[in-house]
Amino acid sequence: MLVFVFDLGAVTCAWIGGFLLRFNLAIPDDYLTLAVNSLPWVVPIYAVSFLASGLYRGLLRFASLPDLFRIARAATLGGATVALAAYLMQLELPVPRSVIILSPLLLVIGMGGARAVYRQWRDGQSVAGSGTGRPLVIIGAGEAAVALIRELQRAGEWRVVGLLDDDATKHRRELLGHRVLGSLEELPRLYSEFEVRDAIIAMPEADARTRRQAATACLRAGIRGMTVPALADLMNGRVTLSSVRNLNLDDLLGREAVSIDTANVQQMISGRVVMVTGAAGSIGSEICRQLARFQPSKLVFFDHNEFGLYRLVEEFGSDFPGVAFEAVIGDVKDDRRVASVLRQFGPSVVFHAAAYKHVPMMEGTNAWEAVLNNTLGTMTLSAAAVQAGVERFVLVSTDKAVNPTNVMGASKRLAELVCQAQQRLATSTRFVVVRFGNVVGSAGSVIPKFQEQIAKGGPLTVTHPDMKRYFMSIPEASLLVLQAATMGTSGQIFVLEMGEAIPIVELARNMIRLSGHAPEEIGIEFTGLRPGEKLEEELLSDREATTATPHPKLRVAMASPPPAALLERLAELFNDSDRDSELDAHGLLREFVPEFQPDRYATQTERADAMRDVSSAAHAAALKGAVG
Repeated sequence: MLVFVFDLGAVTCAWIGGFLLRFNLAIPDDYLTLAVNSLPWVVPIYAVSFLASGLYRGLLRFASLPDLFRIARAATLGGATVALAAYLMQLELPVPRSVIILSPLLLVIGMGGARAVYRQWRDGQSVAGSGTGRPLVIIGAGEAAVALIRELQRAGEWRVVGLLDDDATKHRRELLGHRVLGSLEELPRLYSEFEVRDAIIAMPEADARTRRQAATACLRAGIRGMTVPALADLMNGRVTLSSVRNLNLDDLLGREAVSIDTANVQQMISGRVVMVTGAAGSIGSEICRQLARFQPSKLVFFDHNEFGLYRLVEEFGSDFPGVAFEAVIGDVKDDRRVASVLRQFGPSVVFHAAAYKHVPMMEGTNAWEAVLNNTLGTMTLSAAAVQAGVERFVLVSTDKAVNPTNVMGASKRLAELVCQAQQRLATSTRFVVVRFGNVVGSAGSVIPKFQEQIAKGGPLTVTHPDMKRYFMSIPEASLLVLQAATMGTSGQIFVLEMGEAIPIVELARNMIRLSGHAPEEIGIEFTGLRPGEKLEEELLSDREATTATPHPKLRVAMASPPPAALLERLAELFNDSDRDSELDAHGLLREFVPEFQPDRYATQTERADAMRDVSSAAHAAALKGAVG
């Protein structure tokens, strides 16, 4: 009501002001009489216009640009109505046309300006009242930062010291009274000079790499980082304090959110029986969860891990009550069991995720078991799938199959060749191979190991200071496997876009910082390369190139074709070979995977040199660099 009364007063001032401007501040007596006598009908007309335009639906405290547009519409409506009324009343002394035009303009300036001043005053009160909160820096000087500052001012818990942005054109500018202090390089100075211990990364529109750089900069400066999720994750598109969360490992890996063609995946899965081997594993179980979204008629979980299957059954019973499933104990190397299961359930699609994947463990004594499980298992399952008329067969492979230096990688490369060879024999089965790197949190991966070591107080064990790996999340990898399954034809090998390789030692240091410790509090020990390990994985072999696909995160590897008699020759070797001999396993792999070079990176001499190079003195220097 007070605002309404104020606006009516503004109408009076604007109306008289229009006459003043028309007559150069000296209104003749007759026009002054006209101006005053016309107020009893001019003011009500504008009052009705204000109410009809919904001018008082918003709160004055949060007046913004849309409110100014409403004021302009109301003033225009009122001015037009006043002009029409003046014309219809046939006044003895007509209202000057310039007054009809000037008075609405003055009204917009008066009403809009008053609201802006009030808003600025209230925001200034909030700033003044938040000067005693915890010092905070905001990274990013865009619209998200503006919205966040307003939220912080209302909360009163934080005191915004300033903003940081790598865009040099924004430096020394101000947002809502807070200066942009510089780039991310200023974080250590803010830590020491202003005792800033907290930062919020407010860049939801930035790409994952930029957000990762900001997150890493916070950790290196010893500042607790928080972040606003990416715009794709903000359902309502509005930045609020409730959407701010602490940094996690995904922020440090810098992976973009993945989207897939759900319509094609739905068409492939909906109403059909789908079988997943290795269903109890980290990748296999996530593929099962993603498949459940697309309403298959039945999911068949196939694994020889009894306890893992039991846990998966318990999960699906509670989380996916509407999905029919069957848990089947079995070994992919058992041709009779595999054929029986395929005949019984008749799956349309098979996702083959069963594999031995721990690189050092699959060397030496276990070499033949890796070949049998990863290669013979694939050969047995794929042959049975062709015989049973399975429509799609999807092999989950690995980047370790590229220029392999270990039995695990070579056996998976040979499994890829088996699928390509089976494609030649298949008339109705489509084979697809999907190759990707390490997934965050998968069983046996380095990240859960680091988390356990941090929980015990350290030290964290890293094999070599130059070790690098590609990482992606389990859901991302699983979704892209489903996407590739819809796109693949004729034994194609899909390579997932893995981003940048991340140094393992840097990942270890960031995980230490993320846990709230400094690198010098929890040590890092370098243990030397283990059997079969590379310093850096590769996504393509020396003889491969890729072609693009419609999906930005999937490419097709132009891999060399398998030998003509591959399947027959493998069958002979698996029947006749000495399965207790590591050399025999290496011989089989070398015959079909010529790029297999087990001594390429990790001979005994190189491992000894690596351990000698990362002695205690080198370790101390590395830690000193990390602290610096």
